[in-house]
Amino acid sequence: MDIQVILTEDDPKLGRRGEVVKVSRGHALNFLIPHNKARLATASSLKAFEAERAAREKKEAEALADATALAAKIQDTPVSVTVLTGEGGRLFGAVTAQDIVFAASERGVSLEKRQLILEEPIKKLGEHEVKIRLHANLQALLKVSVVKKKS
Repeated sequence: MDIQVILTEDDPKLGRRGEVVKVSRGHALNFLIPHNKARLATASSLKAFEAERAAREKKEAEALADATALAAKIQDTPVSVTVLTGEGGRLFGAVTAQDIVFAASERGVSLEKRQLILEEPIKKLGEHEVKIRLHANLQALLKVSVVKKKS
């Protein structure tokens, strides 16, 4: 006999979080519910879950709006990182994510190291574009100029 449950997390075989699915009674009572992967689909639990989903979607929309505003600011704010160089303009070390975050904060853009996507370390002078992950669905490009420190 099958029963209906509300998934509380994504499951590759059953569906996405918040979906109401039919599963066998044993699977629901012995695995899904004890491991907090699902709840029984009663009228009250459906109503409560819909309220949670509405609040979560509102919060998500606000976060996306904030990220979009920050993306526009990032696009308009190039940053400059000054580095020491050796002969031939070669950098001592590389420009790190922390260097970029610090340079961006000096220009009024608040970022975290974990938001930067550096495919490879920046080891050359010049203009570079760094991807910034602002939201699950949104990335921005930050223009980074690596310039030689004047001695």
